[in-house]
Amino acid sequence: MTSMGWVTSLPPISPPPGAGSGLGAAVSLRLGRGGARVALCDLDVDAAARTLARLRAEDARGGAHAAFQADVADADAVEGLLQQVQAVLGSAPRVLVSCAGVTRDDFLLRLSERDWDAVLDVNLKGTFLVMQAAARALVADGDGGGSFITVGSIVGKVGNLGQANYAASKAGVEGLTRAAARELARHGIRCNAVLPGFIATPMTQKVPQKVLDKVAALIPMGHLGAPEDVADVVAFLASEDSSYITGASLEVTGGLFM
Repeated sequence: MTSMGWVTSLPPISPPPGAGSGLGAAVSLRLGRGGARVALCDLDVDAAARTLARLRAEDARGGAHAAFQADVADADAVEGLLQQVQAVLGSAPRVLVSCAGVTRDDFLLRLSERDWDAVLDVNLKGTFLVMQAAARALVADGDGGGSFITVGSIVGKVGNLGQANYAASKAGVEGLTRAAARELARHGIRCNAVLPGFIATPMTQKVPQKVLDKVAALIPMGHLGAPEDVADVVAFLASEDSSYITGASLEVTGGLFM
């Protein structure tokens, strides 16, 4: 069976949401455990508040964490978000994790322009706007140094049935990350992408178990990943342990499509 045959047999891979749940929440908690002051953002402010409560409950040091609401596809909203983060945390964020995403799945022959634009606006344009705003803030500070991590998807490399818009957006995120890595290296800012495969999140709970069992059988490691598997890779890329890594894409797929 060819790789494309495997792709067309798989259910849609859903994106990580913002910091309110799934991968976004796992990443926020993991970075908080590592000592970071975390600024969470989600379009669903209640979900972000729940993650913030968990973060504060786990942090015995009482870190200055905060939650914000913003539409990352809106340039003015993103600029306002960065200003709020700087006001609350006292500086521009040194680590940026861009993981907001949406899906509007349909076959190519039926995919509407509206659904195409909705996915590209959040997944690709949103990543660009957040990355640009954070980079400008860091460069303006003049200190240099930082780590930007974008969350793409293995679908951006191999495609998937019914996800032309999502695949295009995530392929774009990888290209954007590599271009940013080249441009921002002189400012001491590293840019890397993480490409999750099938991860057990609230999104995958909507997929029938028999379908998930078939997917797991295609994964060399034999099971879906956990959000913490992705969060650990993000934490590595955020740390000085990865100080000589930039422009890279790290697949977290259990070996799927290798």
